[in-house]
Amino acid sequence: MIQRVSSAQQQTSLNKLRMASDRAAFQSILQERLEQSENVRLSRHAQQRVEQRGIEMTPSLINDISSSVDRASAKGVKDIVVISPQQAFIVNVPSRLIVTAMTTEEMKENVFTNIDGAVIL
Repeated sequence: MIQRVSSAQQQTSLNKLRMASDRAAFQSILQERLEQSENVRLSRHAQQRVEQRGIEMTPSLINDISSSVDRASAKGVKDIVVISPQQAFIVNVPSRLIVTAMTTEEMKENVFTNIDGAVIL
């Protein structure tokens, strides 16, 4: 038996789906904004470097960097380099913004300038 659905019923179903999708999108954006206020953010330049260099920004790594920023902020530091075994990040502490990222290979023989603190992970 084939059951026909009226166009009004189809439209109502579509509207409900759109509203549910809009609510989910809003909730997702809200959650992202709340998390960004606590965590560090990537500048456009840093995002490009992360992608180009294949650096995986895991939640654990982001938490480690964020914790480093918290400690540096408590000491009045403005710009830091956060060094982990695999990569390094230059971070502006007041804005919690990762300015650039590099791998350990790129760190070799590199001079870090315009920083006033370092955190080793």
